[in-house]
Amino acid sequence: MSLKTTPSRPFAPVSVYSYWHAIGVLGPHPAAARISTMPTPPINQWPRHERPRERILSDGAEGLTDAEILAVLLGCGGPGQSAVDLAHELLARFGGLRGLFSAGTPVLLQLKGVGPGRAALLRAARECAVRYLQERLRPGQTITSPASSREFLLARLRDRPHEVFCALFMDNRHRVLAFDELFRGTIDSTTVYPREVVKQALARNAAAVILAHNHPSGVAEPSEADQIITRRVRDALALVDVRLLDHFVVGDGTCISLAARGVI
Repeated sequence: MSLKTTPSRPFAPVSVYSYWHAIGVLGPHPAAARISTMPTPPINQWPRHERPRERILSDGAEGLTDAEILAVLLGCGGPGQSAVDLAHELLARFGGLRGLFSAGTPVLLQLKGVGPGRAALLRAARECAVRYLQERLRPGQTITSPASSREFLLARLRDRPHEVFCALFMDNRHRVLAFDELFRGTIDSTTVYPREVVKQALARNAAAVILAHNHPSGVAEPSEADQIITRRVRDALALVDVRLLDHFVVGDGTCISLAARGVI
């Protein structure tokens, strides 16, 4: 009994060079490198339902990632990259939106793909966010609870590189008269003069005051010095019949009330 065999298909010749690339000895094959560095198509060539701007218009911005929202602001990318690619690079470089929007103009101008126009746009975007929150404390607005001022103070003070001591002046119905920066210090301290706080309160014709200052270290826990100066300012204001309602210490995403701690 004889066995029939089917002739096998000959193997395609494989060069030794390609073999060593395939098993990783020589690293990625040049062809693979060319594929991985192929330019990303611009967003206007994407399917419409995947484009960030169209998704905002149809579904709202809530479902977009930080990179996609930033891409809408940037408008376009650069050579070989989409606006989303550029947004991802910027967010990775600064660790997120907060770091990017807090970056100084000289730093932004050194980045590839940014330039003066986009640097100005990024600074303007941050200022719009701050002013949006500030509208809640515009003159004539009534402060009804600590939460009414907490978000504004966080946005205004959390990223300042040095200590800043501020005061929110109100009338006897707790309507906002003004928000003033009174003292500016170093990275870890500032000198506060109670008499200057009293002087500004009288100039604003205020009946009540909320104090606020930041800790650039990011730790919002009030120090012993914070508690001492709070009591001194409280007592000085009381001499002219002005009430100190609270003193907020602003850290990295945290805002601590000294009134809630029983200091006032």
